[in-house]
Amino acid sequence: MISRRLIRIKVLQVLYAYSKKNEGYSSIVAEKELFHSIDKFYDLYLLLLMLITEMGNLENARIQLRRNKNIKSIDDQFPSTMLIDNKLIKLVESNQHLSSLSQERKLNWKMHPDLLKKIYNDFIETDLYKNYIKEEKTTFEDDKQFLSNFYSEFLSENLAFIDFLEEENIYWNDDCGFAIIMILKTIEGFKPDGNDKKLLPLFKNDDDKDFTKKILRSAIVNREEYLKIIEKHVENWDTERIAQLDLLILQLAIAELLEFSSIPIKVTLDEFIEISKYYSTERSKVFINGLLDKIIKQFESEGRLNKKGRGLIG
Repeated sequence: MISRRLIRIKVLQVLYAYSKKNEGYSSIVAEKELFHSIDKFYDLYLLLLMLITEMGNLENARIQLRRNKNIKSIDDQFPSTMLIDNKLIKLVESNQHLSSLSQERKLNWKMHPDLLKKIYNDFIETDLYKNYIKEEKTTFEDDKQFLSNFYSEFLSENLAFIDFLEEENIYWNDDCGFAIIMILKTIEGFKPDGNDKKLLPLFKNDDDKDFTKKILRSAIVNREEYLKIIEKHVENWDTERIAQLDLLILQLAIAELLEFSSIPIKVTLDEFIEISKYYSTERSKVFINGLLDKIIKQFESEGRLNKKGRGLIG
């Protein structure tokens, strides 16, 4: 399921686009774009899971070609079938939930045969692959670990795949790491008899979906109020001179502090400082940390931080 970290990032991305659009770009359009982006993230998750079965299909095709050679080596006559015999790949291939979702969303790799071949050819040159096919026998846990390594060690660094992400969807390059984490959780959850295993949902629960809507709406509706709060604590610095992304990060942090009583202050602070490291300037981390610290103290003195439950932690 999509993480709260990625939800925050996607809201930030949509807010940035919203800030650059003309007056006709409404909060309703922004919300539609946000959920479209999140939905495309789920497509990436499903495509990634389907990719390993494509690797198995290409392996099977290569084995057949080797066996049909006129002049065969010993390896051609008796090639390793470890990859196509991988127990987890077989479970993924026969998974009814994946099959249903891929058909419903019209997802497949048919339009990218050259990319698949490139990824496959790169993969079979790796030590990960070469060491695996040397094994005479593997356990189900061995097969799971091999697939986990395929995604986390090989695919995440494969240049052909990275280029595909950038060309296919403007958000997927940022999404890939989060999607691979979902893949690893999915792999970990498979059992030897798990061909009917349900895949991870898009949202963990309704709370996460509500969080997505509410933080975006709050940041848009209360924009002027939040900017005044920021301006009050910026010494000798016009808000117009602050980096646009810094302003948006601060607005989102304020929205989360004020609107979500169940989220601890420290969690909000840590999350947005971490996001600033990747999406804003080099100095943003220190600037945002210092400004949010002042804003939090103001809110506390005014009694505006009504944290409850988990929100009281830290």
